[in-house]
This record gives sequence, structure tokens and C-alpha cells, in this order.
Amino acid sequence: MKHFEPIDPALLLSAYAQGIFPMADGADDPSVHWVEPRLRAILPLDGFHLSHSLKKIIVSDRFRVTTDSAFADMVALCAAPADDRPTTWINPVIKASYDRLFQLGHAHSVECWQDGALVGGLYGVTLGRAFFGESMVSRARDASKVALAHLVARLMVGGWKLLDCQFITPHLASLGAIEIRQADYLARLYSVLAGGDGGAALGAGARTGGGATGGAVPSPPFAAGDWDALDAFGAAAAPDFGAERATGSPPGYVIAQLLTKTS
Repeated sequence: MKHFEPIDPALLLSAYAQGIFPMADGADDPSVHWVEPRLRAILPLDGFHLSHSLKKIIVSDRFRVTTDSAFADMVALCAAPADDRPTTWINPVIKASYDRLFQLGHAHSVECWQDGALVGGLYGVTLGRAFFGESMVSRARDASKVALAHLVARLMVGGWKLLDCQFITPHLASLGAIEIRQADYLARLYSVLAGGDGGAALGAGARTGGGATGGAVPSPPFAAGDWDALDAFGAAAAPDFGAERATGSPPGYVIAQLLTKTS
């Protein structure tokens, strides 16, 4: 089996701190290139759109939702071809690089299971109180929406201030994502990494307006969010959650209650 050298974790995290991330041209491409979009998609954590139908699905616990229990499988599922997506940008270098970040605690996954099978979810990178969504996938209807809802709740409770979605899609826009200029994104990112709330540039560059500038890249260490805070919250809100707490996400009604307060 051919060995693919991963990107050095320090280099990878430094790139994220500057608003840059790697992609491959295809799953079989042996190389990666660095991307800095002119327009950037973010999902304001207080702007997640929880529709009535999605709320019903979350509360019903149609999927068993876990976190960090199958990171490599989640990345592989995101990379796998499908009828609507014959190839992806996730190549072996990307897989190896993000697995290393996961081992270092700088990457996380949210998984959705149905009848014992992994049917959807997402993964991303965390740096300070910024979370960079990398990829999401559904192999069962609404699985990625449920995973994103659980992620937003986890980031809210854990103190995150920025959820980067990279590129806008109709799917993400329907859930509350907006598109801003890269300069305004950098202003938000640098604010968050420096310990601020990232709100200074809110709306300034959405679609057409604004003139925020990025300024200087903050220096580490960065104050981190608490990935496990939602589990402690869920254990207090739902006494029967204790048995699932090792890898499971709190029951759907807890997630829906949190998101209803922001929708």
C-alpha cells in the first residue's frame, strides 16, 4: 500500500489561522493546493434555521448521533463517490493530514447512525474558538442536517464564536449560512483567535457591502472552546443520557431546545 505523507500539523493549523485551507482536484489526485476563497460562507451560531420539519426529525431521534467515535470512517464516507457526487476533493493526503489533526485534538466528527450503519455526518477542524467545517454527507435523508444541528448546539454550549463553512451552497443557505467577503471573514477570524467575539464585521461584507480589513494574524496559544461542554449540559438536562455519554450526543429534544432559543 502506498504511503502518503500528510501535511505537517503546524503548517496546516497556521494556514487555517490565516484563512487558507487545502484541497485536492480529485480523490485520485496525489497532490493538494491551498485555497483562499474570494467569498466565504459562515453560519452564525445564533442564526441556525431550525425548521418545524427538521425540529421534528431531531426530537424523534431518528438517528443515533455520536461524536469522535468514527472519525476516519466519517472522512472516508465524505470522500466516497455517490450518484450525485462521482468524485470529491478528499484524497489520501487530506485523509492522512486530518487524521493527524484528530489525534492531536484539533479535528472532530459528528456521526449519524441508523440500524447500526453510518449514514451521514460531518467533520472539521477546531482552532481556538473557531470551527472550520470541512465536509458533510448524507446517505440517508436529513442525516447531514441533523449532524449540523448537533454541531451548532455543541459549538454554542462550548463557547465557539465562528463556524466556517468555506463555500455557500443552497443546502447550507437553507440552514442559515451566509456569504461574506474574505476580508470580512478574516476580520472575524482574527477577532475570535485574539479572544473576541468575531462580531465586528457581521454583515459588513455580506454579498455586496462592507470594507473590513483582516489586520495582523494573532499569535498562539488561542483560548479553546470546550467540545465536551454539551455532554455535561445534556447529562444535567436528560438524566437518562448518562449511559450514552462516552461518545453519544445528547437526545434530540435537548438539541432542539437549545436551537429553538436562537432560531
